[in-house]
This record gives sequence, C-alpha cells and structure tokens, in this order.
Amino acid sequence: MIDIDDASKLTASEARYDELTRQLADVSIMQDQARYIALAKEHASLTPLVTNIKSWRSVMTEIRENEELLQESDDAELTELLREEINRLEQMSEELEQSIRSELEPKDPNDERNVIIEIRAGTGGDEAALFAADLYRMYAAYAEARGWPVEIVDYNETELNGYKEIVFSVEGRGAYSRLKYESGAHRVQRVPVTETGGRIHTSAVTVAVLPEVDEVDYEIDPKDLQIDTYRASGAGGQHVNKTSSAIRITHLPTGVVVTCQDQRSQFKNKDKAMAHLRSKLQAMAEQEQADAIASERKSQIGSGDRSERIRTYNFPQSRVTDHRIGLTLYKLERILLGDLDEIIEALQLAEHEAALKE
Repeated sequence: MIDIDDASKLTASEARYDELTRQLADVSIMQDQARYIALAKEHASLTPLVTNIKSWRSVMTEIRENEELLQESDDAELTELLREEINRLEQMSEELEQSIRSELEPKDPNDERNVIIEIRAGTGGDEAALFAADLYRMYAAYAEARGWPVEIVDYNETELNGYKEIVFSVEGRGAYSRLKYESGAHRVQRVPVTETGGRIHTSAVTVAVLPEVDEVDYEIDPKDLQIDTYRASGAGGQHVNKTSSAIRITHLPTGVVVTCQDQRSQFKNKDKAMAHLRSKLQAMAEQEQADAIASERKSQIGSGDRSERIRTYNFPQSRVTDHRIGLTLYKLERILLGDLDEIIEALQLAEHEAALKE
C-alpha cells in the first residue's frame, strides 16, 4: 500500500497538474513562448503519474465497495464472485502502486532529450582511432534499430578510416535516458591490424554523451561568440575544399570551441554547431554543480566522468565487461553490432536500486 508520505506526494502532484492545466489555458502565458514550452513540458511529464493516480483511486474505491457488498452478502455464489473481483482489483492496485512509486522517483530532467555524442581516440594511436570508429558504428546501429536518426556533426578521420574524433547527434524521445550510461573511458583489448607479431594491445577511447539543449532552455549572448568559416577537409564528397561551408564557433567567456563541417549548407552547419555548443556549456554548468556535491555524485551509476573506465571489450575472449556493475557478457560481436539493451537495462536497474536505497 502507498504510505502517508507517498499519499501527500500524490495530492501535491495532482494539484500541480491542475495548476499547470489552468496556466496552459491562459492566453497571456501562451504569448510567452519560452514559459509556455517549459510549462507544457512539465505538464507532459506529470501526465502519466496523474493518470495512474486517478486509476489507483478509482480501483481503491471499487475495492471498498466490493468489500462492503461482501460483508452484507449471504449468497454463496455472489460471495465467490465478489472475492474473485476483489482479488483482481487488488492485483491491479499493486501494479498501479508500483508504477506510481516509479514515477515518484527523482528523474533526470534530461532523460527525454536528444543527445550529442563525442567519441575521441585516447591511448593507442591508430588502434584507438579504429576502435573509435567501431564505437560510432555500434551506437549508430543501436539508434537505427530504435528508429532514431543519426547525423554527424564533425569528425577527424585517419588514413586507416578510423576517427581521432567524431561528434554526432541522435534524435529520439528518451535517447538520453538510455545512452547517458555510455559516458566514460572504453577500453579495447585486441590484436591491432597494424600489429605483425600477433600481440594483444590495450587501447582506450573516451565517450561523452551530452543532452541536446534547446535554445529556449539555454540562451547564449551572440556578443560572446566568434564565428569563423573555413573549407571542409577529409572524406566528404566533391564539395570538400571547394566551398567555405564549415563553421567554427568559439565561446569567448569559456574558450569552448565547436566545429561542424558535415553539411554542404553553411547555415545547417551553424545550427548543428550551436546545438553542440549549448550542450557543452550546459554540461559544464551541471558538472560544476555536481562537483559541489561530489559525495552525492559518487552514488550515481555512470557519473559521466570521461576519465572513469566504464567498460572493457576483450576480442580474444569475445568478452564485454561493464566495470560499474560487474556485468560480463560473452557476445562482443553482437554488442558491437548495436545489441546494447542488456547492458543498458542492467545499468538502469542498478540506478533504480541505488535510488531506492537513498
């Protein structure tokens, strides 16, 4: 059963939902686009919870009514029917309570957002760059299987078709809620294609998963930007080196630099680069806040720290180990083809259990 504390949260959630409904119908608020969008998002996030609360209250009312009828009944057949109905309703009540508790758990406000993923080769030279390409293909395959479009923002390709760095976006509701666990250092153990002696090398690649931030959520003063155009380089078709369509944006107060050269259109490149910049600046602000409460951050699954070694891919044993939860799977090939759900769901479960303990 839902305890007294939870019951008070239910009442507060319903009251807030009703208040948001009233505000969204207010013409003056509709004229303030930024505020309206923020309220609409909050309203949408509360809708599943309030729907379940109303269903739970209705079921509890039915249980009480059937129990009253049961006490008054002296008919054996009716008594049996009432007991069966009460059992069915109690099971429904338990399922709704579980859903409500899950909805009441603190949620990451970024969970429903699109993401921008940065993959960078670390120690290991060409082999690290090749593995960076493997990881990009793994995430692209995972996104494709879920129907999430992927667009490259920027890349620095090597002669062996690896990536020193690749930045790309994944668009899909809930993309961040599943891909956020990928932030950190990924280690690979295998015989490189450049190794003639057959020795196993260990290389590393860092991954950063940033929630894509809307312009209304993070405003950047145009005066703080230095925007440069240049000719694209690397594999990109006949337009490469013929037009100055690539964009480099420098955020002067922080020194953060982002680039985009994937699109033929300078305007599209600028839009992508600005989205990347907003996400990086928002992530920096959140990191500063997280550092201020470091003890709380340590309890989280997947802090997003790029220096944290989160996973090892061992090719000789076809083994993938996630070090945060001690999960080892012997299906490396399937995982590199985008079969990530088992790992992601195990990480989500671990985070859920950690939240319950707190």
